[in-house]
Amino acid sequence: MTPTFSQLIRSPVLFLAFGFGSGLAKKAPGTFGTLAAVPLWYGLQFLSPLAYMAVIVITFALGCYLCGAASTKLGVHDHGGIVWDEFVGYWITMFMAPAGWLWALYGFVLFRIFDIAKPQPIGWADRKVHGGLGIMLDDILAGIYAALVLQGTAYLISHF
Repeated sequence: MTPTFSQLIRSPVLFLAFGFGSGLAKKAPGTFGTLAAVPLWYGLQFLSPLAYMAVIVITFALGCYLCGAASTKLGVHDHGGIVWDEFVGYWITMFMAPAGWLWALYGFVLFRIFDIAKPQPIGWADRKVHGGLGIMLDDILAGIYAALVLQGTAYLISHF
């Protein structure tokens, strides 16, 4: 069951888990959730690396709760509309990324590729780890993979 927007705004857990409503998209809710994370990242990029990592840790822990509670409330494990995990995964991708909209777009594309393709151990985590942690973990891993590729690309561009 997918909640309506009016149901979302009455439930703080669902409202946050559904990415302020971005997860209600009829097609590709994960992509729309990631898109909704981009403007929030724009503000995060100005934090110090330590403060940025603190935000990641807090939003990850909050996400484990939110995603698990929303999943329980809806009676569906990892409902497609639950996109808080995409927010945090994208923010991990963009940790210490070079400034500029091209890098934000590149990070977006990389994160979506890894989140959709689920190379190992992302696929394993998606299938085997359950609850809120399971919902969050595959996107955390996709964000780490995407960040490594993004940082590698930035390094190569700056050194060649």
